[in-house]
Amino acid sequence: MDGHPMPMPLRVIDLLRHAARNHPQVEIVSRRVEGDVHRTTYADTYRRVCRLARALEALGIARGDKVATLAWNTYRHLELYYGSMAIGAVCHTLNPRLTVDQLVWICNHGGDRMLCFDASFAPLVAAAAPGLQTVTTFVLLSRTAAMTAPQVEVLDYEELLARQSDADIDWPTPDENAPCGLCYTSGTTGDPKGVCYTPRSTLLHAWASALPDVLALSAQDTVLPVVPMFHVNAWGLPFSLPMVGAKIVFPGPALDGKSLYELCEAERVTMAAGVPTIWLGLLEHVRAQGARFNSLRRTVIGGAAAGEAMVRAFELEHGVRVLHGWGMTETSPVAALNQFTPRQQALSVDARVRLQTKQGRELFGVEMRLEAEDGHVLERDGASTGRLLVRGPWVVQTYQGGVSGARADGWFDTGDIATIDADGFMQIVDRAKDVVKSGGEWISSIALESAAMTHPAVLEAAVIGIPHPKWDERPLLVCVLRPGQALDRAQLLAHLQPLVAKWWLPEAVEFVNALPHGATGKVLKAVLRERFAAPPLQQTSPVY
Repeated sequence: MDGHPMPMPLRVIDLLRHAARNHPQVEIVSRRVEGDVHRTTYADTYRRVCRLARALEALGIARGDKVATLAWNTYRHLELYYGSMAIGAVCHTLNPRLTVDQLVWICNHGGDRMLCFDASFAPLVAAAAPGLQTVTTFVLLSRTAAMTAPQVEVLDYEELLARQSDADIDWPTPDENAPCGLCYTSGTTGDPKGVCYTPRSTLLHAWASALPDVLALSAQDTVLPVVPMFHVNAWGLPFSLPMVGAKIVFPGPALDGKSLYELCEAERVTMAAGVPTIWLGLLEHVRAQGARFNSLRRTVIGGAAAGEAMVRAFELEHGVRVLHGWGMTETSPVAALNQFTPRQQALSVDARVRLQTKQGRELFGVEMRLEAEDGHVLERDGASTGRLLVRGPWVVQTYQGGVSGARADGWFDTGDIATIDADGFMQIVDRAKDVVKSGGEWISSIALESAAMTHPAVLEAAVIGIPHPKWDERPLLVCVLRPGQALDRAQLLAHLQPLVAKWWLPEAVEFVNALPHGATGKVLKAVLRERFAAPPLQQTSPVY
């Protein structure tokens, strides 16, 4: 008879149990809604999660029930992750930047039973409450405000915990393939889709993302997850950080450059993770103050492409390693990360910076491939451009409600257009819906935006395709200038000319005070298309 390992199913609570047992005094620091800085440890957090689990069960929350959160990145939100998942319930993170109607639709579609919210979002909850069909319990996490809807009873989070024992629990063992987390896509094309995560997918993703050639997480790190916990579980950091015993620094609601820099310096943060719009604000503050990073060693950039200008600012001005990554709600989300091998590390500075604008190599567990429009598989030659497909144990198969996500052959079509080189480095060329199709050829809006942002006067840029009578579409470049800077169309085009193909040069350039951003920090190109539906194009035809 063959031998076998122990049949122990994967459980999310074991991540926090491990941290409490092996890193009991490691801190979890939070800037709270109350305005102060709160400090706790893994050991104390585990004891509070035991209280929370008992409180949830006392309120009737059972296996499979959805516990929704409207909360900032703080220790209480972390407790809700683990307390709900530990008893077999599902933690459903809601995006507070959505509209009331969108929140109501998502809560009802997900079937949420409980809604836990920070005081900041009390008015939003009050507006949504009349339309919520399945939520029976409302819980206020922070004490700075009361619910403004008198017809809804609101329970106090801290009072609920105070009534329960913090004694250790003989935790149940839920099905490792049953849902434990739920996050909805942004719904930029149609209704949002609910993506479920399981204990199995969550732990496998945490292990893989913590590896040295990915995020390189360890107990030596102090990590600032600026990426919201409602945005694909803060890229899995609430699970991978307890796994390795790293110190966590939660920023709460203060996400401006000044607040983030001060927190980073005060807590000696070694790694931070966030979207490009957040890092723009941080870099602008540091530049304006003539400040330096004294502890930060690497920053993870995802959610949107990191341009060459941002990579140069972190790497060359501040000595902070940029880890450019890619993923989606449907991929849990980390699927690719740009870590160099010795061969790439030996390249020139300029070559390394250019390479870092790529999204990186696939993690173990994730497979990527490119397909042409006719379905045939493309070569990994760095030049062939096609639709990016992925598969893996933490990639969506079906959405909430049973709607198919992956294709019948087991591959998920990401909707991205990409290249993959011979070393496995993948680069997103564009979203399929955002690529500019000019004269039968593709123009990458991402590449054109990145080139524009290398101009020292340009803070942010976005490119959209607009109708053209001869070429079908031509690129329109919309730019935000840095404070106090001046720039005209001719100067910007002169800057772009040596950086991109001549026929990529936009005939129209618009300067605006700000770009519209969505709930996860991405530029809302649909809003720009509506705003600039008929811009005054120049008559000069592009040269092919």
